[in-house]
Amino acid sequence: MEKQNTQLKYKNWIIILSVAIPLVVVLLFSVNLKKMGFNVEPLTFLPPIYASINGLTAVLLVTAVLAIKNGNRRLHENLMKSAIACSVAFLGMYVAYHMTTDSTKFGGDGVVKYVYYFILFTHIVLSVIVIPLVLVTYVRALSELFDQHKKIAKITFPIWLYVAVTGVVVYLMISPYYV
Repeated sequence: MEKQNTQLKYKNWIIILSVAIPLVVVLLFSVNLKKMGFNVEPLTFLPPIYASINGLTAVLLVTAVLAIKNGNRRLHENLMKSAIACSVAFLGMYVAYHMTTDSTKFGGDGVVKYVYYFILFTHIVLSVIVIPLVLVTYVRALSELFDQHKKIAKITFPIWLYVAVTGVVVYLMISPYYV
């Protein structure tokens, strides 16, 4: 019963964060500090850093799955906490970059343009969907409801991995067009 109470205790936070994070990102994405008159330097150095963090997140996720399959729960837990921390760091840098720098337009054309926008669109949509999945998965582990954790982790893992990998792909595809 106590394990279920832990899960219920976090339910409202999961809902609040799952709605608030995407909304705040959209709101902050529309804020350009330079255009608002603030004397800030564009943080143009951030994209390769946050793309690398996405890549690291993917490695952490795969390594965490291998750890749990090998019965190393403590390593799995630490790797997953690190993956969450990387995702939070990515989000902070991503928002900071877009608050100080004009958006870069993709310069490719033909089939590559459609591939880029398909990857970008699915990356964005799934990055919103993965927020509550990660939070629920984490809370189920925290609550020691490991059967329920495992069930949702089988859904969360491939989506989160896709978001992490496509974050790198999007960066690699648009990086030639940065000014």
